[in-house]
Amino acid sequence: MAKRFIAGAVCPACQQQDVLTLWREHNIDVVECVKCGHQMREADKQNQKSVREKEQVIGIFHPE
Repeated sequence: MAKRFIAGAVCPACQQQDVLTLWREHNIDVVECVKCGHQMREADKQNQKSVREKEQVIGIFHPE
């Protein structure tokens, strides 16, 4: 899991710039602020169809 900084991005929680990191976890993009810890997650477009409206994705299980 390689975390990458998002240049120029502003944290929606603490309003600091250049503090957001991005990585993929179980086919879900995770963005986290290194200053305040605020996290945002977004499922793949393919998996978003299976998420019901007004629900948040915690994770998607892919048995191997």
